[in-house]
Amino acid sequence: MTFSEYRQYDAQGLAELVRSGQITAAELLDIAIARAEEVNPQLNAINLPLYEFAREQLANHPPSAAQKFGGVPFLIKDLGLALKGTALRIGSRSTEGMVSEVDSHLVQLFRKEGLLIFGKTNTPEFGLTPFTEPEAFGVTRNPWNKDYTPGGSSGGSAAAVAGGIVPMATASDGGGSIRMPASCCGLFGLKPSRGRLSLGPGAGESWNGAVVEGCNSRSVRDSAAFLDTFSKPGIGELYYAPPPKVAYTDLLKTPPEKLRIGFSTEHPLGLPVAEDCKQAVEETAHLLADLGHEVEAIPLPYQREDLTKTFLHLIMGEVSAELKSISASRGIKVKRGEVEANTYALGLLGDAISAGEYAYYRSQWNGLARRQGHFHQSYQCLLTPTVALAPFRIGSLQSSPAEKILVNVLSSLRLGSLMKANIEQLAEKVFAFMPYTPIANMTGQPAMSVPLHWNAEGLPVGVMFTAGIYREDILFKLAAQLEEAKPWMQRMA
Repeated sequence: MTFSEYRQYDAQGLAELVRSGQITAAELLDIAIARAEEVNPQLNAINLPLYEFAREQLANHPPSAAQKFGGVPFLIKDLGLALKGTALRIGSRSTEGMVSEVDSHLVQLFRKEGLLIFGKTNTPEFGLTPFTEPEAFGVTRNPWNKDYTPGGSSGGSAAAVAGGIVPMATASDGGGSIRMPASCCGLFGLKPSRGRLSLGPGAGESWNGAVVEGCNSRSVRDSAAFLDTFSKPGIGELYYAPPPKVAYTDLLKTPPEKLRIGFSTEHPLGLPVAEDCKQAVEETAHLLADLGHEVEAIPLPYQREDLTKTFLHLIMGEVSAELKSISASRGIKVKRGEVEANTYALGLLGDAISAGEYAYYRSQWNGLARRQGHFHQSYQCLLTPTVALAPFRIGSLQSSPAEKILVNVLSSLRLGSLMKANIEQLAEKVFAFMPYTPIANMTGQPAMSVPLHWNAEGLPVGVMFTAGIYREDILFKLAAQLEEAKPWMQRMA
C-alpha cells in the first residue's frame, strides 16, 4: 500500500482491510510512522513518539477479526488519558518526570479493540487555550497552511489527522477542544454528552463535568463507531449517559426526520463575526432547507455573562485545583516559573474565589442547562459558527509582551483585583474567537463541528450543531446526511 492509498481510507476502512487479509497491521503501522517522520517536524503534532510501544503491542496482541479497530494506527492526546509507563505531560513543564502508573479505562478499551497507540499529541498547557502553542513543547501548525493555528486544545490530534498520519485520534473537550480543532483542520468533531465516555479511573468528572473525551475523525462513521465501541462505563462512574436504543453506526443508514433548526451568526459578546464564518452558516442553512428541514433565524439562547462570568469563574477554580493536584503528586509545590504566566495567574485567582462564590457560579450552570432544555423543546438543533474567526495566524491570540509583563508583575505582587481585571480582558480576547462552544460543556449537551466550508485562502471553516442532552442520534443522522450531500473526506491538506 502506498501512502496515497492509505490516506483514502478512514479507520473503519483500514480495519476492514486488516480483517480481510488485504494488508497487515504491521504494514499500516509502518506507513503511519513513516508519515509521522515526514510531516511531524513541520507540524509538531506528536510530542511523544511511542513507535516501539506500538510494535510491542502488535507483537504480543495481534489483531483479531472480532476487534472493531484491529490494526489501526492511533494517537492519543497528551492530556486526560493515561498510558501506563509513559509520561503524561498535559502541555506543562510542571509535570516533568511524572509517569502514569495505570492505563485509563478508555485506553484499556482502545487496546482491547486493537488500536495501535504509537504516540501522544501536543496540547496547550492544561488544555486552557483554543490554540496549541505550549511553551513546554512548542507550536503545533495547521496542515492546510503552516502559518495558521490548528485550534486547541486538541490541536495536535487534529493536525495529525488532517496531515494524514492517522485517520482518527482522541480529542477531549472542556470548552470546545474537539470542535474548534475540527473546524480549523477540516475534520468532523462531535463532543458527546456528559457521561457518554469514561474519564476513569483518574476522574469521575473534570472541570465540573464540562470535560468529555471523544475523537477527531475524517468520516462521520468513524466517530459513530468510536462512541458505539467505547461508551462502556468503568467502576464507580459519577455520570453515565443512557445508551442509545439503536447503535449510532446503524443510525447513519437512516435519513433524519424533518428537523426544526434555529440558526444564528450573532456574537454573544456583541463582537464581530468573520464573514467566512457567517457565510458557512448561511450556506449550510440553505443546504438544510434544500434537504427538507425547517430552518429559522433566531436570537442566541444564551448571553455574554454565561461565558465571561459563569464559565470563567469555574475555570479559575479548576486551574487552582490542577496546580494543587500536581503539587501533591510530585510532593513539591508548583512554582511560578514552572507554568505559563497566564496559567499561574488563573490559579491565583482560583485561590481567591470563596467557596460561596464558586458554588454560586456552579449553580448558574444548572440554570443555563434548564434554559437550553427549554430551547430544544422548540428546536431540535441550534446551528451556529463553530468559532467566530477562520483559522488565525500562529501567535495571534497570545498575550502581547506588555500583557505578559503585567500578568507577571501582578502575580508576583498578588494584586488580586488588578489581576482579575487583566485576566478578564485577556479572556474576552479568547472569547472573541470561541463564543459558541463552551455552552454545551456547561450544559452537558452533545454538539458537533461539520466541515462544510473552505474560505478563499483554502482554510477550513466548520459549522456547529448542538442538540438536546443525550441526543447524539439526531446529530449523527444529520451529519451523515450532510456528508452525503456535500462530501468532504477527499479534500486533503
